[in-house]
Amino acid sequence: MDKVVASAADAVADIADGASLAVGGFGLSGVPTVLIEALHARGVTGLHVVSNNCGALDTGLAVLLTAGRIARVTGSYIGANKEFARQYLSGELEVELIPQGTLAERLRAGGSGIPAFYTPAGVGTQVAEGGIPVRYDGRGGVAVASPPKEVREFDGVPHVLEHAIRTDFALVRAARGDRHGNLVFARSSRNFNPLAAMAGRVTVAEVEELVEPGALDPDAVHLPGVFVRRVVALSPAEAADKRVEHRTVSA
Repeated sequence: MDKVVASAADAVADIADGASLAVGGFGLSGVPTVLIEALHARGVTGLHVVSNNCGALDTGLAVLLTAGRIARVTGSYIGANKEFARQYLSGELEVELIPQGTLAERLRAGGSGIPAFYTPAGVGTQVAEGGIPVRYDGRGGVAVASPPKEVREFDGVPHVLEHAIRTDFALVRAARGDRHGNLVFARSSRNFNPLAAMAGRVTVAEVEELVEPGALDPDAVHLPGVFVRRVVALSPAEAADKRVEHRTVSA
């Protein structure tokens, strides 16, 4: 039952080239930066990443992206990541863009054993009708476009069929966790982290504070340990290293 491994390097040692990864976080919040850095150090490439966004500044998934280690991204936000946009428009990177709520539900469905579901989100747009550029040809044209999806009416309202997402691995970050893999996420880091963890066949969690079994209030656990295979305890310096994307001040 003790799922703690000695280091982040040990925790990602079996992630191979071409693996698919569900990665938690939203912007710079709740991103498993230590595990990502360990994966970068291994030199793994050709990765298929499922995440809300692909990192910002020079941290998180942006580390792998800038190094050319990611082949495909499934996500809902490109944002201000200029390197992400450059690789996408130049044809170096495949991108599957999904409405944010649909992405969240596809991850949750994958972890819940639900193969697919219908949603009204995207009906009447290229999300359902197809044609969103997945890969550009580097000359301004589209090399691969998204296919049309099945649409069906329920109570007179059209819904589009979306398939669940399952990945080979999942990387997440939690504020607290015990040796059995039970996790507690802080504030906005609770957005995609539990969903990504559910979708991974092998889920690895880095935790800012490792506690012994029984120390967590069962009612406070956001993700039960049944979804988690490995736990990495961060050092105090690693736990405190949290970047701020946009600093604001008030009078």
